[in-house]
Amino acid sequence: MSRIDVIMPQMGESIAEGTLSKWLKKVGDEVKRDEPIFEISTDKVDAEIPAPSAGVLAEILVQEGQTVPVQTIVARLETEKGALVGAGAPAPAASGARGAPPAVESTSAPAEPRHPSAAPPSAPVHAGNGGNSLEDRLRTKSSPLVRKIAAEHGIELTGMRGSGIAGRVTKKDILEFIDGGGAAQPAAPSAPRHATPAPLGMMWPTPTADPGDVVEPMTKMRALISDHMALSRRTAAHVTSFMEIDFTRIARIRAARRAAFEAATGQKLTYLPFIIKAVVDGIKAFPVMNASVAGDSIIYRKQVNIGVAVALDWGLIVPVIKHADDLSLTGITRTLNDLAGRARAKKLSPEEVQGGTFTITNPGVFGSLMGTPIINQPQVAILGVGTIEKRPKVMTGPDGEDVIAIRTCAYFSISFDHRIIDGAVADQYLAHVKKTLETYPDAGF
Repeated sequence: MSRIDVIMPQMGESIAEGTLSKWLKKVGDEVKRDEPIFEISTDKVDAEIPAPSAGVLAEILVQEGQTVPVQTIVARLETEKGALVGAGAPAPAASGARGAPPAVESTSAPAEPRHPSAAPPSAPVHAGNGGNSLEDRLRTKSSPLVRKIAAEHGIELTGMRGSGIAGRVTKKDILEFIDGGGAAQPAAPSAPRHATPAPLGMMWPTPTADPGDVVEPMTKMRALISDHMALSRRTAAHVTSFMEIDFTRIARIRAARRAAFEAATGQKLTYLPFIIKAVVDGIKAFPVMNASVAGDSIIYRKQVNIGVAVALDWGLIVPVIKHADDLSLTGITRTLNDLAGRARAKKLSPEEVQGGTFTITNPGVFGSLMGTPIINQPQVAILGVGTIEKRPKVMTGPDGEDVIAIRTCAYFSISFDHRIIDGAVADQYLAHVKKTLETYPDAGF
């Protein structure tokens, strides 16, 4: 009889923990090798995790909704069908060392049950240990947003204990610490500081449920989106400009080339690849749109990596088209369709949602005319695409007279960080995108 440990995988170098969001199999179910058996949520991506071996799901050690460090044993597979004995109450097992193999045969009795999240959360305090323990390593594996906030406020994460697994500092922890007047000053370990966050202006009291109301906890993805959007609003000086784009020329080119393009490539040709090409062309003309703010410095990104927001039934995710400036329209179309399809199927890797330098969001697919999107930190601009539709427009005829014509149009919005982008520059950028789309060449494939 042989049993295989199923572990919480490390979905990226900077990720120290994951939330087991859903079991796709139950105890006693037969599974095939590489068949998805559970779903996880991290601070980067949702994903389905395959079975490391064929067999029968013998034990479930981590329940749905539980957050555990990477390498924690979440379940065990019995590799000899029929040898499964009645499973008792599951007990979480201790996590293994980082870098352990994904499948480990259990040859001895399970270790003493360990509940990583049993310790009560505490406000961040400076601990001042050597920085080499597992807890220190987990704390320094906080999300990039947490590390960015810490760097901007001069806070050393290795000297703090948060409410996450093994004292990992979360975004909530560090924001409460800062709002409560915290600074990077050492404090004695024996005198923990219980900070009471100071209100930022007028804070609305936490609402309470009335009889008959339904209360559901946020999913991991929804909580992360909430934190990210609120932090972006607090970080960047948001301003939004709008322009109307005439898509009539693009619509004609697309109608004329669509059948041949889709037959040759097997790819559906939408308006979005044309928009991405115009966005990239504008970035080449106005590099500050592809930048980031680092304290008092501006980082001008060499790579042009375009994030495209994809709406999912359970939230929002932004896969990234890497090196978009090196791709043709066909290449952009292939990459875009592949990323969007795998995002909906939960097949993206963390690397495919990281490293974006500019984001496009397309609420127009739902009929929205225009919007004021929130910047995707640490970027400094985001383009919103409204619905593309036919409208009556006043045009100038061949003899200079005014005529009313039917044109295919859409409103574009550009939200930008006024800390480093002036309104004139943002408007010039959007005007460049407009001109590129309205004069797109027939041979622009």
